[in-house]
Amino acid sequence: MAPEISLFSTNAILIFACDDSSRILAKYYDAPHHPQHPPHSSHSSSAPASYPGKNPYPTLKEQKAFEKGLLEKTVKQNTDVILYDNRIVVFKTEGDVMLYVVGGGEENEILLYNVVLCLRDALNILLKGSTDKRTIIENYDLVALAIDEIVDDGIILETDPVVVASRVSRPPTQDISNIRGIDLSEQGLQNVWELGKATLKERLRQGL
Repeated sequence: MAPEISLFSTNAILIFACDDSSRILAKYYDAPHHPQHPPHSSHSSSAPASYPGKNPYPTLKEQKAFEKGLLEKTVKQNTDVILYDNRIVVFKTEGDVMLYVVGGGEENEILLYNVVLCLRDALNILLKGSTDKRTIIENYDLVALAIDEIVDDGIILETDPVVVASRVSRPPTQDISNIRGIDLSEQGLQNVWELGKATLKERLRQGL
């Protein structure tokens, strides 16, 4: 029987430190809308045990067990693609961190590999070539946003690192300096209010 085709191709994206195998960032995906058993089914109305996009490791205990075994299996691997726990896992070492993308056992490994390459290259652009544990922690918001631009709810949205980096980049500093020039004090707001009232009265007078 052919596997069911689904857009939910990614189960998780993980970032670990190489020195102590600590978890830096982990995102496990679950389909936002769970299918229900049909009304005539003998099952209860809850979601079926397995469905496309289901998070295979919903609890922290299950995630930790999976991550521990995954790290033990990949620490001495020479390849970037492995099959672990009936999941295809692609990974890359960058600096002192390891980047993982986890997909279903029937998933296209080339597609998942493009995701991990996109993540690696986007982080290199955003972090200016300093993709290491300390820099990732200091720029956690940028890293999390980059991942959200690549994968959302397990669906791959973008694999071009330049596009991802451009969407998550910080606002230009000149815009910030322009905002600082605006008087947001109580007196400044009062002046704006008075100016607005005067302008409205003048326009009403002219209209009459």
